[in-house]
Amino acid sequence: MLEARNVTGSYGPITAVRNLDFSIQPGSAVALVGRNGAGKSTVLKLLAGVMRPTKGEILWDGECINDETPDRRVQRGIALVPEGRHVFPALTVEDNLRIGALPHRPARNRLAERLNEIYDLLPRLQERRRQEAGTLSGGEQQMVAVGRALMSEPKLLLLDEPSLGLAPLVIESLYEVFARLLGGDMAVVVVEQYVDFALHLCDHAIGLNKGEVAVAGRSAELAAAGSLSEVYLGGGPVAATP
Repeated sequence: MLEARNVTGSYGPITAVRNLDFSIQPGSAVALVGRNGAGKSTVLKLLAGVMRPTKGEILWDGECINDETPDRRVQRGIALVPEGRHVFPALTVEDNLRIGALPHRPARNRLAERLNEIYDLLPRLQERRRQEAGTLSGGEQQMVAVGRALMSEPKLLLLDEPSLGLAPLVIESLYEVFARLLGGDMAVVVVEQYVDFALHLCDHAIGLNKGEVAVAGRSAELAAAGSLSEVYLGGGPVAATP
């Protein structure tokens, strides 16, 4: 599905991600964890096309997509829910959702079907569909951002700090929604500050330290072995869990 081969990403002279190698398979759920500044959000930007690698290749179904724009990647099936939500505050909830479908330009009947599918998944949005997105609570705006990404019918959903600024009960409700998305062919990659939620949701985890993979393996095994403490305590790279 998606593969990163020796990928490096930089902001000018500052290297944020270095020599990244990993792959994502259909139906998998991967948590990217690490301290602030470890490079987690940069990885998602590289995958979504917001940033271009300064080295290495990002492959989608075996084809290099380094030069493809974010819009083209959405058309291929890669959708990003950015940190901070970035809804269109003056537009209604439903108009925000419709924007998510624009890269595919679906037929009117398919657009209506997809809206109903999103409303089934996120019924609060149906209640608020005529309301301006800027008047919603933080949790409701996050639901709009997720719903907007899902409108493109992604094969790979990238979630960047979905719980940022939300109350614990709202986070729990949001992760219940994410759990409902799993079990099919769609893959999910989550960058999350609340590690327990991410590890519970995802079957695999990658721990980043100073822009490099420090640990990688099954979430339960990494948690049980205490391997992720190396990431948060700032230790050097350790052997990946098989």
